[in-house]
Amino acid sequence: QVQLVESGGGLVQAGGSLRLSCAASGRAFSIYPMGWFRQAPGKEREVVSCISDRDNNVARYSDSMKGRFTISRDNAKNTVYLEMSSLKPEDTGVYYCAGEWRPYGGICTLTKGRYSFWGRGTQVTVSS
Repeated sequence: QVQLVESGGGLVQAGGSLRLSCAASGRAFSIYPMGWFRQAPGKEREVVSCISDRDNNVARYSDSMKGRFTISRDNAKNTVYLEMSSLKPEDTGVYYCAGEWRPYGGICTLTKGRYSFWGRGTQVTVSS
């Protein structure tokens, strides 16, 4: 089973930037599509972005994050990143990294229910 640990969250002013990291255990990391999600206080967890496995150079973004967030992965380091810029107070929330269980890899999806292993999250707070 893959374990995920997020880091890089913190307090930032509106308009600022942060880079989140998600470190994964396990040798098969590179075949799993990975995603970032977030949950604001009192709201449901929503998808932010996803990135496909090592053989597919495909990344997807929720419409509200396009142009501001960039997802990437370094399979040699078993790590997925989320670069966030032009942050807004409404970006505040707990950010979670998650992976799709795909024994043969594939293109990632923006469907929360497809993700079967999750990290514990990292808090991002954007002040106005």
